[in-house]
Amino acid sequence: MSELLQLLKRGNKSAMLAAIINTIISIIKGVAFIFTGNVAMFAETMHSLGDAANQFFVFIGSALSKKAPTEKYPNGFGRLVNLVLLGAVLIVGIMAFETIKEGYHHVVHPTKSSGFIINIVVLAVATLLETFVLFKAMKEILHDIEIEASGLQVFTKSLANLGKAKPATKLVFMEDLVATMGGVLAIIAVVISRFTGFHQIEGIASILIGALMFFVVGRVFLDNAAGVLGQADEEMENKIGMLVMEDPDVKDIQDITVIKEGEDLHVELEIEVDPSLTVAAADDIKDRLEEKIMAEKGVVDVTIEFDEEDDVKSWQSRSKTMVEK
Repeated sequence: MSELLQLLKRGNKSAMLAAIINTIISIIKGVAFIFTGNVAMFAETMHSLGDAANQFFVFIGSALSKKAPTEKYPNGFGRLVNLVLLGAVLIVGIMAFETIKEGYHHVVHPTKSSGFIINIVVLAVATLLETFVLFKAMKEILHDIEIEASGLQVFTKSLANLGKAKPATKLVFMEDLVATMGGVLAIIAVVISRFTGFHQIEGIASILIGALMFFVVGRVFLDNAAGVLGQADEEMENKIGMLVMEDPDVKDIQDITVIKEGEDLHVELEIEVDPSLTVAAADDIKDRLEEKIMAEKGVVDVTIEFDEEDDVKSWQSRSKTMVEK
């Protein structure tokens, strides 16, 4: 029990915060929908409910993925967060389908909803709360990649570096970006419906919100399917490769692989050295390189193999290809 509590303390904080806030938002929106019958509010209720459940599972998955390796699972549980995220997107997918279906029904059979002030106030408050969670997720992304920013740069830099963020943080960012956009769409739809009598707009807004939710489903599914399979981190391979080549005793790199499992990085390295080196000298090189590589954020283990120098510069050729990409 104490081990579980320790793991939960290490769970993704932005996911937990988002889950709590979205639970509160979904309850408020649900009550508003019951009183007003507004279909855009229904779409937003489903959206927030799906996000809350999703982000709660993400928090649990991110915490359990930090469990230490065992004899049965020597590579650890890093990919568990990817598996949980794959399951979590199913929830969003179901909610998105229901949202689109309800929106289509309202377009075909439009009805006038009541409670204009209630709808606007609830949607405005919910959108502000979603924006707050979105900002927190942006800060978390920048924290993950150790970048300082303030003001508008928080948004631009977090968006530019979204691919480098932890899987759980990335999902929270995407879901709350869509939720914020959905809230704005719902407000616009309610206002147009009220003052023009074009009640179908609420159904159209519901369909658009559902489509945005499906976009998140597709993006998160593709990202985490790659994570489950064990995706290579080419940027980190290049960074570690340059770090290794700085060592005066390393003549070349035959092969380097950095596998990303959840938030963990596993490094496998084959280097060329002078064949006349003693075993003791080779061991010193190994210890020195392991210490440097393990100091890189996210690296949990390093495997180093030695080969004799063959006068063919493999690393130069590979690093040139990386730069061209």
